[in-house]
Amino acid sequence: MNIILLQTQDFLNNSNIAIIRDYRFTHIFKVLNPSIGQSLKVGLLGGDCGYGIVESIDSQVIKLKVFLNESAPPRHQFDIVLALPRPKMLRKILRTIAEYGVKNLHLINSARVEKSYWQSPLLQPEKIHDALMAGMERSNDTLMTNVHLHKRFRPFVEDQLSHLCAARNCWITDMKADKSAIELDIASTPAVVLIGPEGGFVPFEVELATSKIARSIHLGTRVLSVDTAVTTVLAQALPST
Repeated sequence: MNIILLQTQDFLNNSNIAIIRDYRFTHIFKVLNPSIGQSLKVGLLGGDCGYGIVESIDSQVIKLKVFLNESAPPRHQFDIVLALPRPKMLRKILRTIAEYGVKNLHLINSARVEKSYWQSPLLQPEKIHDALMAGMERSNDTLMTNVHLHKRFRPFVEDQLSHLCAARNCWITDMKADKSAIELDIASTPAVVLIGPEGGFVPFEVELATSKIARSIHLGTRVLSVDTAVTTVLAQALPST
């Protein structure tokens, strides 16, 4: 945990004093072990970053005097559209998405996505929230990724994809594409990038997306796991300024 994320309910009424008792306290008490007067990196969830001065601490509660004087980190210039991965991989991918500062993640269905994946408890809002928080706490971020669920591939591509992309480029990963992400310099402008499931998108899905707005790219000659593909795509570009 590289930043202590605060929420409005942590603050005493009309003050800059925050009271922390939950898992954040455990981390502060056992890992950081601060002294009175020490400064800790903090941020307001959905708001600015700054620092908190330790005013008091005991075995159950820490009191911080908070100063929020820095803007939140910039967002990544890619929004990601991702075929819903296996549940045990989803938590890791959500953390990665948060660490990179992706503004929007769209989880979609695909021919190679098993129906049972949509029943995963990890898709419950509180589980998504917890996974994203873990990534934000690691990367010093305060702005949470917006996660959208789309259980039907064709309606998403036909009715929503062009609207989501607006004036941005739209790319779809495909092992059979003629050009790579590097050759097409996908990092040069903001974009929406579609990433398939294990085994990739089926030909129909690639054809439908490219008939609407997307252009196909490949990520190299090796077959990548979904979590590696996500990291590879996001590493192509830096956050927007």
